[in-house]
Amino acid sequence: MPRFSADYMDRSADPSKDFYRFATGQWLDRNPVPADKSRWSAFDELFEQNLQQVRGILEQASSGRRGSAPTPRTQVGDFFASAMDATQREKLAFRPIARESERIRGVSSTRDLVSALAEFHRQGIPGLFRTAVAPDEKNSSIYALYLMQGGLSLPDRDYYLKREFASVRQAYLAHISKSFGLWGEPKARAAAAARTVLRIETELAKASRSRTALRDPEKNYNRTTPQELIGRNPSLRWKEYLSMRGAGKAPYLVVGQPEFFDAVNRALREHSIAEWKVYLRWHLLHASAPYLHAAMDAEDFDFFHRRLLGQEQPEPDWKRAAMVVDDGLGEALGRIYVQRYFPPAARQRMADLVKDLREVFRQRLERVPWMTEETRRRARAKFDRFTTKIGHPERFRDYSRVRVSRRDYVGNIRRAAAFEVQRMIVRVGMPVDRSEWQMTPPTVNAYFDPTLNEIVFPAGILQPPFFDPAMDDAVNYGAIGAVIGHEITHGYDDQGRRYDAQGNLTDWWLPADQAEFEARSQRAVRQYAGYEPLPGARINGELTLGENIADLGGVSIAWEAFQRSRGGSAASSPPIDGFHPRPAVLPLV
Repeated sequence: MPRFSADYMDRSADPSKDFYRFATGQWLDRNPVPADKSRWSAFDELFEQNLQQVRGILEQASSGRRGSAPTPRTQVGDFFASAMDATQREKLAFRPIARESERIRGVSSTRDLVSALAEFHRQGIPGLFRTAVAPDEKNSSIYALYLMQGGLSLPDRDYYLKREFASVRQAYLAHISKSFGLWGEPKARAAAAARTVLRIETELAKASRSRTALRDPEKNYNRTTPQELIGRNPSLRWKEYLSMRGAGKAPYLVVGQPEFFDAVNRALREHSIAEWKVYLRWHLLHASAPYLHAAMDAEDFDFFHRRLLGQEQPEPDWKRAAMVVDDGLGEALGRIYVQRYFPPAARQRMADLVKDLREVFRQRLERVPWMTEETRRRARAKFDRFTTKIGHPERFRDYSRVRVSRRDYVGNIRRAAAFEVQRMIVRVGMPVDRSEWQMTPPTVNAYFDPTLNEIVFPAGILQPPFFDPAMDDAVNYGAIGAVIGHEITHGYDDQGRRYDAQGNLTDWWLPADQAEFEARSQRAVRQYAGYEPLPGARINGELTLGENIADLGGVSIAWEAFQRSRGGSAASSPPIDGFHPRPAVLPLV
């Protein structure tokens, strides 16, 4: 288990000039990026250790005895067994996607196309645009159906539009062509299909908002009725699509980017059905490639991981299988995981730390010198309604209706996805279940949910080096304490501050306070925009603003909470590993 050690530090570095090197230099020197990774950090180190824990659970579950009725243990075990059966994957080759392929082959009209798309979305296969069911951002007590831009295979719109990615686009064309070739298409037809896919996706990219523009919650919230949507985008045949998705009676929808759907509506008229069938075939293949036989899996890795991410070699099958099971049946796996790896004492210790950092944030809120009393009162009301979830849900999800077969890996993925999609779609217009979690218990991460006004810490992150009851308080405050402070601060960053105490997106700041916040935020934008991690690659300070605010808040809140735990000052604490806590060195490394 990775743990904090002062040996990770480079004491020869000057902390006033390069604190990062001072704090982590020896760790960096001893830990090059592994060949099967594109990055490596303390998060990744814990993630790997966590996967080993999950692996033990899944291997035991897959080899255990099973009765006639499915249990969480047999379901995750059978899912894992199907993922690890390389012989069966080779035998099946492309057969796991034959039914969907035939569905596309039978498309002869826009109506057929929309019907096929609705079925794909029902199974979690992406394409053309994205949908989600989540609390209505302007009425957070009920669920709404969101329609959002999507339909791209490359990571971002810029990959299609900027000159600097021209070589990536050429490699992408070659990848699509090779993939269709493996699926049996003649070389010339595969190359033509690749050009069709890139042409359609480029049109979608041109209509897509940038990642920075997507950060504005107000501009990406556009409530409309199905009737208005049908009138605006008739080619999308919304009545049929919504009915096939089980949302035909939704009183309204939230459209993230209306101009994107206008562009899709035009594209459906301008491109032939044959071209759209090529597009759908590609997205079916792209979504399935990592789970098919070795040749298709290798081609997918070669472009999306080696070419785009710089990852030298694939991760072992067991790691990938463990992640897929966690994604598909996460709370069934999580139920077993927390029984084995998350003792009640850890939950209580974490709750104590959260309480300490909440109190520090509350005091800071009272001290903000530029905030008017009215805005402070509203900010305080929001903070008072903050809730915290630690470790795991109180009730775990029931997956007993999901059929899991040891011989049908792709089918298991599809059925698990369809279960989740259907579980959420029937909730449109219904009251929000505030007990739900957006991450699974084994997840090595944490989050703030603005519509529920809550901070959430899965059991997976509550392990060394982030959380270690055996270590000094300085380590826990500096590690998981900074994470806690980070998530609390998200509630008041440039996005989170726009949601009120009930989690509704509304303008609750007085104009003077809003102007002052934005002016101060621009200082952070300019500061981070000045950083150049790699030659010619500068940070986009507008894009990273929320995370930067949360990082700055998290570290400073954690340090102040550590001081508070020492009676208001760390000066009385004894030295640790040769460092006195007073200069704020140890909690910050």
